[in-house]
Amino acid sequence: MSTARSFLFRAAWLLIVAPVAMADNAPRIAIIIDDLGYQIEAGLRAIELPGAVSYAVLPATPNGRVLALLAHQRGKDVLLHLPFEAEDRENLDEPGAITLDMSHRAFRAAFASALESVPNAVGVSNHRGSLLTRHPGHMGWLMEEIAARDGMFFLDSYTTHQSVAMQIAAERGVATSRRHVFLDNDRSAEAINREFARLTELARRDGLAIAIGHPYPETLTFLEAKLANLEADRVTLIPVSQAVHFVEPDANSIL
Repeated sequence: MSTARSFLFRAAWLLIVAPVAMADNAPRIAIIIDDLGYQIEAGLRAIELPGAVSYAVLPATPNGRVLALLAHQRGKDVLLHLPFEAEDRENLDEPGAITLDMSHRAFRAAFASALESVPNAVGVSNHRGSLLTRHPGHMGWLMEEIAARDGMFFLDSYTTHQSVAMQIAAERGVATSRRHVFLDNDRSAEAINREFARLTELARRDGLAIAIGHPYPETLTFLEAKLANLEADRVTLIPVSQAVHFVEPDANSIL
């Protein structure tokens, strides 16, 4: 394929053809780049990553709408990355934040407004949420809203082992899965490489593993090189919208 072709054509080819080249039973990985919406240059660079990378966009951010539109145009999954209250109660003033003291009516209005600000979202994930994801009532409200929008799914960023979000999603008939690896809690090249290796090891063990990264320069530099030669790792990169339909042997077995 000519290197002179447009980026859009190259991205589409990588998305469609690269997975087909893998064996049907190859271990699957999904990668979501979180926290898009503030930095335009980092967001644009993230969207140019090869293959079926997915993107979680924060609501009501200066560049969230345009980044969501561009990712969708390139055939990538877009998620609403909904801010949830955390145990430390920091960043409660983030746009679109969902808090424990909200009434059901306020919750519904906040969710609808956040979703409207991230066009073409096919799923929802939580930003922070070590407090809110532990509360069945609020998770029930969330899954009601998601279930009311045909085909939408929930990805638990899994910021606490006490999260009940997946359980409530399953009870409400919402497709769901969770994050298994954070690629860049430590942004050093060695640490990111180590976490990616752990991602592929988990995928070989369980059939699927899901990673979250961020639009940090270190993360993007690593993924630009790694995803261009992913066949060496003998895993298939799939969109998160496919990953949530993969049945894990034990949703709580991977720490």
